[in-house]
Amino acid sequence: MGGPGDPPEGTPEGAPGGAEDEYRSVVFDESFIRAARLQEYSARERMTDHTPAVRRRAPLHRSLSRQALILVLLIAVAFGTAVYMGVRHPYRTAETERPAEQLHTTVVPLAPQGPVPGAADAEYLFAHSPAAQFSIGAEGIPLPAVRRTAHFSESQVVSALTAAKDYIVESSLHPEVLTGGQVHPVRALLDAGQLDQFDQSFAHPAADGRHTPTGWLVRFDPARAELADRGIRVQGSLQATEAGSSTLAVSADHVFVYALRPAGSGARAHVSLFTVRRELQFRFSRDDLRLHQVQLVQAQVQAGPLSCAEDAAGRLRPLLAGQTARAGGPAGTDPYATDGAPALCGTLAPSAEPRV
Repeated sequence: MGGPGDPPEGTPEGAPGGAEDEYRSVVFDESFIRAARLQEYSARERMTDHTPAVRRRAPLHRSLSRQALILVLLIAVAFGTAVYMGVRHPYRTAETERPAEQLHTTVVPLAPQGPVPGAADAEYLFAHSPAAQFSIGAEGIPLPAVRRTAHFSESQVVSALTAAKDYIVESSLHPEVLTGGQVHPVRALLDAGQLDQFDQSFAHPAADGRHTPTGWLVRFDPARAELADRGIRVQGSLQATEAGSSTLAVSADHVFVYALRPAGSGARAHVSLFTVRRELQFRFSRDDLRLHQVQLVQAQVQAGPLSCAEDAAGRLRPLLAGQTARAGGPAGTDPYATDGAPALCGTLAPSAEPRV
């Protein structure tokens, strides 16, 4: 018989002191049971609510451990530091921070050798001039074939050429710019580093090669001439090259031919042609490409028919049909002035004028 403390049939199998516990490996502790997603209903709950034998328990809401919080904080600090260092890089090169270049301008008036040819019809003059085969307007400023450079992609080269073309169109073909009424369409395309020089050029024009409005754009004296035909003839080319690992350069060389008549004269006045050749050099930083803006660093302008005795720095004052150049040469040049520009004047060849 068993002892007084033993069950009548002996110690149950698997109990302490009983037979070998073959189920010990599947005994669950209290933490496992509390974490279970399923929970058995009590007999009373099953009888009362007619529910299934088990129900799904709401998941336990466990807070992040202290180590996890520290790890998240470290990641956030590292990310913030990386962003800050990307914005304020301590190792920027001098080339990256190089300011915008200043514009250097040369304007050469071309004086006719005799009276300026004229006709009643602008189309007739164009057809009998060297501009007979020129394109009209922006069609005369085509973009060249494009290929990538060592440090700039093909799309960046296209962006530079497109920005240069837009500047040429606004500064040479925009009717309100040509008549001296507006400068904003041109100013809006300039790098911010050149805006002060641009504004000073128009506030205080000077034939010093630095503050010459007719270097920035083409504009006529509205008191003297007006457009007789908005179909301006244009021919020229654009070319893009790499000027450094962070700079693209675009060179432009175009001839523009304008049909003009005396201001306020009406359609009955004779028309004459006025020719402007503009050789422009542009520079583009990566920011310029991103913002679609230009740095105009050099402008060489030849324009006529003009009188050498008149100032062509602020506005172009064309000689119109039947007029001749005034006697006298350009303003004097001071060879001791190191910051000035030489006064230049040329002669307009008869072959550059229409044959009437």
